Parts: sequence; structure tokens; C-alpha cells
Amino acid sequence: MSDSAASRRAAFRTQVASRQALLLAGAFNAMSARVIEDSGFEAVYLTGAGVTNMSFALPDLSFVGLHEMSEQTARVRDAVSLPLIVDADTGFGNALNVRQTVRTLERCGADAIQLEDQVLPKKCGHFEGKQVISAAEMVGKVRAAVDARSDDNFQIIARTDAAAVHGIEDAIERAHRYAEAGADILFIEATETRADIERLPALFDTPQIINVVIGGKTPTLAQSELSELGYGLTLYANAALQSAVCGMQRALSRLREDGKLDEDPELVIPFAERQRLVNKPLFDRLSLEYGDAKD
Repeated sequence: MSDSAASRRAAFRTQVASRQALLLAGAFNAMSARVIEDSGFEAVYLTGAGVTNMSFALPDLSFVGLHEMSEQTARVRDAVSLPLIVDADTGFGNALNVRQTVRTLERCGADAIQLEDQVLPKKCGHFEGKQVISAAEMVGKVRAAVDARSDDNFQIIARTDAAAVHGIEDAIERAHRYAEAGADILFIEATETRADIERLPALFDTPQIINVVIGGKTPTLAQSELSELGYGLTLYANAALQSAVCGMQRALSRLREDGKLDEDPELVIPFAERQRLVNKPLFDRLSLEYGDAKD
């Protein structure tokens, strides 16, 4: 592990522990991660739903596995220097699979991973018909994840979807057990009332993440409010995805209707901006440098 990775993970752990509801945007590929970094965010979340939707045009129903997520993790890590949380769904199997998942994603450049207690195949946290494994089985997965990491500052996020299945009190009880098993961050998914959002942070010594799904079940509170409540992270997992699709629909509708499309700043970014985001000036300089050396 490089010194930069170690220092990045240590700083990120401290940042989460400060409970300032750090705003976290979700990426679905390397370019979206680059835009997130360029926009001033301080961390990035690689979303399994986003990878599934954007790479396969499929719903979030366990159609991606460790291979796809590790490949995307490596690509995102190469594109940005931000702390990177990776959505690992259920860990892609049992506790032994979780062990391999942690080892693989840590090597690929993740700084934290999220594991959830749904039955495989899992569903989006805001879909109906979810099922959860036993709390005891999830505790085993969390323990396996903690034991598998090589860096103690590589954080394990334990998510429970039990609120939609057994009620919020069961989700709270599970979260306590996951924290006792060693989870660094807790994630009670699909909290449906403002009252529950407001009370949850005070129930745990472990920092929590809140997932704001645009159009989903969780009420939307401002980051400032969530910071006052004591959340560690505020996640907008698919804001980039939904805005990207919206932008494509608008631009392509205009192209279809008009038969042409100019550099309209309301529809497309300029050619020069696209080249800046993919770091073309760097490669131009390197091309000159290596070309001169060859001569």
C-alpha cells in the first residue's frame, strides 16, 4: 500500500468521524467520478445501481458482481484522487465471498466498502419486496470483512434493509449488532420518516450514512440539517446518473427535432471542456516530451 493511500484513508476516517454529514456523490464510471471531483466534492461513491443501469441498461437487481465492480473501482481510482467508497452489495455471497471481495476491492483502490444484509439476489433499497438474511449471518459477514482488510483505516459500512421488512426497531437492533462486530459506519436504508431521521444519529456511537434517493422513500433534508443531527455522510448515489440521462434526453431530442446540434451550453458541454475533463493537455505535453526524447 502506498503512503498516499494510507494517508488518504486515515484522513477520510477522521472526516467521517467528525459527523459533519460530508456530501457524497455517486459515480457510475470513471468520467462521472472525474466530474464529481472537478465539481469540488471531497469523496466519491461507486454505485452498484449506477453501474448496472448505465453499463447494462438493467435495474438494480444483482446483475453485477465482483468482476464488474472491481474493474470499475480500478478505473475510478486511476481517474480521481478522492476517497472512494465502493458499493459491494451483499458481498457477492457468504462470509467467505465477503473476505475475497474486501481483499479484491482494497487492492483495486477502494478506501471503504458497503455491505448489506439483503438476501441474494438483492434489490435496490427503495424497491418493494426486499428480504433480509438473519442478523447473525450478517454479523459473520462484517467480521469477515474486518478481518480481511490489510489497512485498519479501510472502512467497512454495514447497511441494513430491515426497516422495510421488519420495521425500524429491528433495523436499529441490527445496526447495533453490526457495530459491535466491527463496522466503522452504519447505514439504515430507506428511512421513511423525518422523526426517524432525526433520532437515529443519537442512538449510536458509530457514524452513520444517510442515503437520499431522488424520488425514493427517504425524506430529503439539507446537508446542514443532517450535519446538525450528527450524520457522518450524506449520500446522493444516483444524482449524477439521473442528471446525465436527463441531459442526454434533452440534447438528443433537440438533435432529432432540429436535425442539428450546436454548442448550446444548456444542452452540451463545449468541445474544449470535454478535452479538459479527460486531461488531454497532459497527454499533449507528454507526447511532445517523449517525441523530443526519441529524436
